[in-house]
Amino acid sequence: AYYFKQWVGFRMPYFHAHQTVEIMYVMEGSAAVAVSEQQVPLRKGELIFIDAEVPHRLLVDADKSCRMLNVEFGFGPMSGASPSFREVVSENPPLTELLADPRPYFVLKDTGEVLQTLKSLVLELDEHGTEPRMMVLLLLAELLIRVARQLRNTLDPARRSVDAHVQRALEFLHHHYDCGIRVKDVAAAVGLHPGYLHRLFTAQIGRSVMDYLTGLRMEKAKMLLAQSDIPVTEIPDYIGVNSRPYFTVLFKKHTGTTPAAYRRTYENRIKIKK
Repeated sequence: AYYFKQWVGFRMPYFHAHQTVEIMYVMEGSAAVAVSEQQVPLRKGELIFIDAEVPHRLLVDADKSCRMLNVEFGFGPMSGASPSFREVVSENPPLTELLADPRPYFVLKDTGEVLQTLKSLVLELDEHGTEPRMMVLLLLAELLIRVARQLRNTLDPARRSVDAHVQRALEFLHHHYDCGIRVKDVAAAVGLHPGYLHRLFTAQIGRSVMDYLTGLRMEKAKMLLAQSDIPVTEIPDYIGVNSRPYFTVLFKKHTGTTPAAYRRTYENRIKIKK
């Protein structure tokens, strides 16, 4: 289930619970969600992640409004989906931690990536319903991975200490990795001198800006090779690398194999499962 909704002076009169997990994202304004005995305030850019069977109700003050985007989802047996969600979880430690989290709910301040994926998921559902199922499943998996990563960053004191400029630089890289960006472009986006950003980023992330960008691009390339039919020769265009030979060199350095061999390995794995 999913919906956009503008709430004005609304107070849900009773608690209710779902058999599904619910994500409530505040796009504009503010609200509160009463969960059991606690009233949880939510502001623009924040989301609440509520586990299944947890009673809750929405509260918006009479003089306030709140524009929300909600999705509800559950888990169950499913055939014909590859990779399966179980496989996605097994290869993603933050997502494993999220699903094992015993809390009935948590609130998360979004850096922008969750909303972008959430919108893509809802637009896909709005246009195609549950068909094609694969796109819906991939976007849902991406949504949960992004939530899980941001949750881990929030809970980890070491990650919490990352400078705000570095955090914005990370966000810029994740949103523009498919463009021909350089350190000076990232520095301009966060308002720092390129040399200072380089030193700050390397000290806190443990990798230079360009090393991080290259790693991000290779991860995106792996995803496209495994989960799309885009020709291998066109993959560089999707990840901001303007040279096909250079892309092959980078990919082999990061994975130990060529892009074409990586795709063949994945295709063979699918055949074996069938």
